[in-house]
Amino acid sequence: MTPQEMVERALALSTNDGCVVLVDEGSTANLRFAGNTLTTNGVARSSRLTVISIAGDRAGVVSRAAVREEQLADVVAAADAAARDARPAEDARPLVEAGPASAHWDEDVRPTDIGVFEAFAPALGEAFATAEAGGRRLYGFAEHRMTSTFLGTSTGVRLRHDQPTGRLELNAKSGDLKRSAWTGVSTQDFTDVDVAALGASLAQRLEWAKNRVDLPAGRYETLLPPSAVADLMIYLFWSAGARDALDGRSVFARPGGGTRVGERLGTLPVTLSSDPGAEGIACAPFVTAHASSRQSSVFDNGLPLGPTDWIRDGRLEALHQTRYSAELSGLPVTPAVDNLILRGPGGGPSPSLEEMIAGTRHGLLLTCLWYIREVDPQTLLVTGLTRDGVYLVEHGEVVGEVNNFRFNESPVDLLGRISEVGAEGRTLPREWNDYFQRTIMPAVRVPDFNMSTVSQAS
Repeated sequence: MTPQEMVERALALSTNDGCVVLVDEGSTANLRFAGNTLTTNGVARSSRLTVISIAGDRAGVVSRAAVREEQLADVVAAADAAARDARPAEDARPLVEAGPASAHWDEDVRPTDIGVFEAFAPALGEAFATAEAGGRRLYGFAEHRMTSTFLGTSTGVRLRHDQPTGRLELNAKSGDLKRSAWTGVSTQDFTDVDVAALGASLAQRLEWAKNRVDLPAGRYETLLPPSAVADLMIYLFWSAGARDALDGRSVFARPGGGTRVGERLGTLPVTLSSDPGAEGIACAPFVTAHASSRQSSVFDNGLPLGPTDWIRDGRLEALHQTRYSAELSGLPVTPAVDNLILRGPGGGPSPSLEEMIAGTRHGLLLTCLWYIREVDPQTLLVTGLTRDGVYLVEHGEVVGEVNNFRFNESPVDLLGRISEVGAEGRTLPREWNDYFQRTIMPAVRVPDFNMSTVSQAS
């Protein structure tokens, strides 16, 4: 069966009051390399069917991988039975009514394949040769995924989204393996990846690391590159659920009840937003909820998504809302969107990271953050480690590499202490890129970033 046929047959087989069917057709291609040598490459395909059966105000969800035609009736019957046996759902709402179907609904799925690396692979080979000549070793992987999602409902919704997702993680080590540097990029198709420039950047960082400086724990003026900013903002974004705020369980809860929507979080007028149509990081323009949670509802499948400001000019503007939570809070319905953009104040060109380094009298330059874990949801305090390069900046120049640190910071609190915001660009988060890759972030300057303890990690 084609995905479209699977949707139609599953809808026809359901005997309950309503039904939602999601079919996700996935494909991946990857290259892996170590020590300046390609080690493996491969492609894979996947398919997952999710049937959400509605019986009155109850929902039953059954999800299966690689469902064959003869298994379809059993999957739908199981979802119907699960709905009849379920408890009433507090988020139950009428299914979304049909609008225009996706124009490419009937087109064939076009999976990715190893050909996506046609221009990238030779450039990677040249980077291997350059690294070898310079006494460096490159490690890492390149991965490209294509996911085609088909959404059909008993109310006539027929929506489709094809999502390309690519990432490159590149780690350079000195010949004695004592110095290490990392970089990563997010891409839709690898045609825009400048491997030579990435390799040169890593070579520069390994040169910086030849001079070792040990520093104690403390608060330091710190330049966070876009990747580190992305990891912190993603965690803030994941924590911005309206239900948790209404229940007093998050940093966005107002003392005495309600949410902090409308409150100022930072002095600089930064804006954190999502936009399904953002160039380079476009994502699904409609809700696809495979299960209900505190931040999503299966009853909302097919709701249109648009540009959403979560924080506008430093003020909390919106939280993740289902139709149910929006009724509880009295705020607009603002479901989560699968990308994230942080922009600084307008009014002139923003500095590059290099210009921010040049403007630093004494401070630290990070590479990335790692092993981020929540400490206190009421303040969104998180802890984590620096990794693959922390550099000392003196009088506008990088003078050496320092030891790693454990940090303790709240992304929300940081918004109130940022003193400079650089130019934004598409970036790859280091910690969370298995789950969230579509981000546009700037570098930022924090005058007193809390390096709570020295880390022995290397």
